[in-house]
Amino acid sequence: MEQFRLPKIDVPAFDLPKAVTRVMEEAEQKLAHRPKLLKLFKNCFPNTLETTTKLLDDGTTFVLTGDIPAMWLRDSVEQVIHYVPFAKDDKDLQRIIGGLIKRHMFYINIDPYANAFNETANDWHWDANDQTEMSPWVWERKYELDSMCFSIRLAYMYWKETGRTDIFDTNFKSAMRKIVDVWKTEQRHFEQSPYRFTRVNCPAIDTIRNDGKGMPVNYTGMTWSGFRPSDDACDFHYSIPSNMFAVVSLRQMQEISKYGFRDEEFVSEMAKLEEEINHGIQLYGVHNHPTFGKIYVYETDGFGNSCLLDDAGTPSLLSIPYIGYAAADDSIYQNTRKFILSKENPYYFEGKVAKGIGSPHTPDGYVWHMALSMQGLTAANDEEMLAMIDMLEATDADTGFMHEGFLADDPNVFTRPWFAWSNSLFAQLVWKAMQRGLLDK
Repeated sequence: MEQFRLPKIDVPAFDLPKAVTRVMEEAEQKLAHRPKLLKLFKNCFPNTLETTTKLLDDGTTFVLTGDIPAMWLRDSVEQVIHYVPFAKDDKDLQRIIGGLIKRHMFYINIDPYANAFNETANDWHWDANDQTEMSPWVWERKYELDSMCFSIRLAYMYWKETGRTDIFDTNFKSAMRKIVDVWKTEQRHFEQSPYRFTRVNCPAIDTIRNDGKGMPVNYTGMTWSGFRPSDDACDFHYSIPSNMFAVVSLRQMQEISKYGFRDEEFVSEMAKLEEEINHGIQLYGVHNHPTFGKIYVYETDGFGNSCLLDDAGTPSLLSIPYIGYAAADDSIYQNTRKFILSKENPYYFEGKVAKGIGSPHTPDGYVWHMALSMQGLTAANDEEMLAMIDMLEATDADTGFMHEGFLADDPNVFTRPWFAWSNSLFAQLVWKAMQRGLLDK
């Protein structure tokens, strides 16, 4: 991603919502004895609002990913999700978050297969030569199952926190219809899907093999994905964490459809799809590991092939409790967690300064700040949560912000100095620890 050189989109400054400034004032009291951590929090907590958020004249909100002039469905949700708990009594936050939800539904109705969009129909693209059905609105059309799950996650959490139902309009209903239709189609990708994606003159992880169709898959009940949350191509196209996320999203959409739209027929249709996907996860996504016992695989093709790993991007196997699929004390999750935080995971790295999960998206030996934040958010105990905060604080390369990946031996070597999602996830972790009183001393 670092190679892109188009001019940045202008993001006009606006006053921070009062609820956000109150959080930072509270941090000044609770973190006064840890000046570096306080600085990091005060930089990272408002970073999305200060640098990537644009309020549009139509009442919607556009959120840049940071160093790229486009909006990812997934990233934009995680960039603002830490503000949702403060939105109930803050009209400015409601305008920002509610507007982002409406923007998501607008985009999904344009193209449910796209992962990133332009602010206007300006025909900007990551690669103008991608062989797929592009639109002037679409920045990139890598189909990632998790993308639309994040859209539903934000809408559901916002609804539950604020009680506001104005987001549940006809565009929302039609977007839900498109989501379910795509997921049902992609249960039988080779037989029914119109989606193809090929990129030329690029690394293998940036394109889909087999003339853009992907490697063969068997019917499992799960739904197909072309790419991972890292924007890298899947090896085997049934992503277990993404299918878990789809199960959670279907449960949330059933509740929205029942109480927001009174559509029991649609509820029943989604319940059936949820059961089929979940059955596939449990039947094809569990592996008996000789050391760790029953664990979840990262991807499978339904023919008995799978990859045992975890990637730093969310959804990941590490993030299973975070996305709401299973509790942190679930036995298979606990076994899986032990595996992915060990050297058995090919993307777990240990260095002189840090240890944690990286990604094939960055070089070997690079740990991701997002993975450390997620490890803290899903920690089994307070000691692990605090250890992750300490590691994050020690590896910012004195920039005052989080990054994408950094060399575990030397955090001064890192990728993406401006990565708002990483900043937001870190802020979410620190706030959680503050609320539990873990940072009072």
